[in-house]
Amino acid sequence: MSYSVNSVLSQIRSYQTQVSSAAVDAAADAPPSAALTTGLAEPATGQPSFTDTLRGALGAVNQSQHESGQLARAFEMGDPNADLAKVMVAAQHSQIAFKATVEIRNRLVQAYQDVMNMPL
Repeated sequence: MSYSVNSVLSQIRSYQTQVSSAAVDAAADAPPSAALTTGLAEPATGQPSFTDTLRGALGAVNQSQHESGQLARAFEMGDPNADLAKVMVAAQHSQIAFKATVEIRNRLVQAYQDVMNMPL
């Protein structure tokens, strides 16, 4: 095996920090929430809407899971370009992305429930 366990763990940690830094960057680039008091506002020119951002994030998670599955199948079929370390890193990457997506969904549902339960 061309990678040691420590190397694989360090790659997984680097993916986790990349995902974390991407989430922080996305939160920093988000427009101010002043539009919440006036209803839905049009996004500024050149900035993607929330729907586009969410659709892109879900597409990226789907693509990551698809690529992980393909790499695992290639490894199972004996493809010399798919070693176990690559398969494990791809699987962990897609798992982290999926967990982050589920957590975001849970927080959005909780925020919706909080808003719906507010007294008028």
